[in-house]
Amino acid sequence: MNIKNQEEKMERTKKILLVGNPNVGKSTVFNALCNKKQKTANYGGVTVASLSGNYIFNDENVEVVDLPGAYSIYPSSEDEAIFSEYLIAERKNCSGVVYILEALNIKRGLLLFRQIQDLGIPVLLVINQIDQAERRKIQIDIPKLEEELGVKIVPANAKFGIGIEDLRRRIFENRFKTFHQISFEIPIEQKDLIAKISSENHEKNEYKIWTALASDIRLEELSSVKEQFNDEIKSLIPKRLQAQEIIRRYQNIDKIISKVLTKKPDFKVLLTEKIDRILVHRIWGYVIFAMVLLLIFQMVFYLAHYPMDWIDTFFLLTSNFVKEHFPAGPLNSLVANGIIPGIGGIMIFAPQIGILLYFLYLLEDSGYMARVVYLMDRFLRPFGLNGKSIIPLVSGTACAIPAIMSTRNIENRKERLITILVTPFMTCSARLPVYSIIIGLIIPDEYFAGITYKALALLAMYFLGFAMALISSLALKKFIKNKGKTFLIMDLPAYKVPLFRYDLKMVLGKVWEFITGAGKIIFIVSIVIWVLSYLGPKTEPKQLFATDVKLENSYLSKMGKTIEPAIAPLGYDWKMGVGIITSFLAREVFVGTMSTLYSLDDDAPETKVINKMRNDVKPNGEKMFSFATGLSVMIFYAFAMQCVSTIAIVYRETKSWKWTAIQVAIMSGLAYFAALLVYQMFK
Repeated sequence: MNIKNQEEKMERTKKILLVGNPNVGKSTVFNALCNKKQKTANYGGVTVASLSGNYIFNDENVEVVDLPGAYSIYPSSEDEAIFSEYLIAERKNCSGVVYILEALNIKRGLLLFRQIQDLGIPVLLVINQIDQAERRKIQIDIPKLEEELGVKIVPANAKFGIGIEDLRRRIFENRFKTFHQISFEIPIEQKDLIAKISSENHEKNEYKIWTALASDIRLEELSSVKEQFNDEIKSLIPKRLQAQEIIRRYQNIDKIISKVLTKKPDFKVLLTEKIDRILVHRIWGYVIFAMVLLLIFQMVFYLAHYPMDWIDTFFLLTSNFVKEHFPAGPLNSLVANGIIPGIGGIMIFAPQIGILLYFLYLLEDSGYMARVVYLMDRFLRPFGLNGKSIIPLVSGTACAIPAIMSTRNIENRKERLITILVTPFMTCSARLPVYSIIIGLIIPDEYFAGITYKALALLAMYFLGFAMALISSLALKKFIKNKGKTFLIMDLPAYKVPLFRYDLKMVLGKVWEFITGAGKIIFIVSIVIWVLSYLGPKTEPKQLFATDVKLENSYLSKMGKTIEPAIAPLGYDWKMGVGIITSFLAREVFVGTMSTLYSLDDDAPETKVINKMRNDVKPNGEKMFSFATGLSVMIFYAFAMQCVSTIAIVYRETKSWKWTAIQVAIMSGLAYFAALLVYQMFK
């Protein structure tokens, strides 16, 4: 009987919504509750769609939905619209809301909290980062705050798991509190109108009616209220209701803050403020940021050298083992010359991608990336962007797809559209393997002031992508019409010691995603390339096609040489043309394709792929991968549209085939002509 009761209890799922302002540690609480690995960062707009996870406490299954960060119930951007619509729609289907309040920004966070309370939604309050308040000698009278707000409060430091078990217990005990008397006092001049609508629609909660009047938020029980308004009532609806509400709410919040929050008289300026005088300085801030990036790129080449060499040697030995021990024939050739070199060509760059992402995660965790957002706001304004645009631009160094999705937190339509269109210029992790192999071929292994030329070259490619994004933004600013002006409002978090082990787990997960994602594509592409290279035009009348032909006589060679006249002015041969075509699926596929093609070359010696590429020559005796050709390849990939998945996400976010087509056409044309110009200048 007890077992049956436990099973029935486990079948029931309690659903809670995780809500709060951006950058209050909401995703960290989500991770701690559900043991998830959702990435957190120190700037707003990271979570742009709801995420869900589960945990079990005392045999009770709890579903946690992490909603996008928002400052108010009234949406001003797409991610806030997602939040408002989901909150309103799901409030009756959940046990309550766990509201995350940051200890250093209680005043700001109480606005949305009070709005949720007044909508009659059960709520439990968590004050996160309580340690930061203690460090700043800020005292919060939690019992008094509970009394003022009429809600239970859980003090927490989610990064270190403090308060999480208490939160789970209070959720289990249903400590969510419903506020039946609204805290917002309806202005006297609107009371009659609210009362009239209330009586006609039998809605006792006056704030729900106020919300329906003040915004386009859809409430089921009031969904047809505006449609039923006659001309007389419509004429009575006043303007600027949201502004009236915010002013009145903050007047009330200020009274609460004065009762519960105090600072000790000996409060001094912390190290954070002293460091910020340098890191967000209008000159030194940019210099330091450039130096930090240069150091990271130096580490990308220096630390990754040995593991890359080990991986390359492993795949070479594996390929040779298959050649020697598998039965001779097509299968031997497919595995040894097609699949293994193709996958190895991608695997070799996993250490570089992992090192780059790890350092970027450490910068986010430490609080430095928030300073970059603040620093870049004044720099980006003249280009038609704002500080929030740096979030997708920086995120684009990992992958353009989530970066473009993160533009939803940009309120201004023009700034958001421009950011979407220029983000693919940023150097993503898929371009890193292309740059790395070309830099390894054409840049000498020498040093300048202790920094390798290779690191400087990689930094130059990242800056080139960023510069082209800015130039494109400036051009688009002239053509896209705009209404209104936006401002960046954000809090700079205190500096924190990064969670090194947690970030390492995150990186290993991301690298594995890269390997498996690219590996699936490379596996298929390698098979297709091998088949086309194994078969050729028939040599005898009765043949359908010839088999086991030389590479230069294969169908693959014939197809590549068909497009060779178009790419020859860029310094490319047919092999590179095949690599460019296959890389439309994903940029890193170029490297896998080249690895497969050079492994299939019968005339090349049994050595590592990069050595085969380095020794390859054109019919006239010129090196295939000369400085001019290598530079042309890097310029082409710096400007070309990234991949078919990026095109799909651009269309989904813009909902416009016109802008998607314009983006693809301009980036493709720019890539071709820029690569042509560079090759002709340096050949």
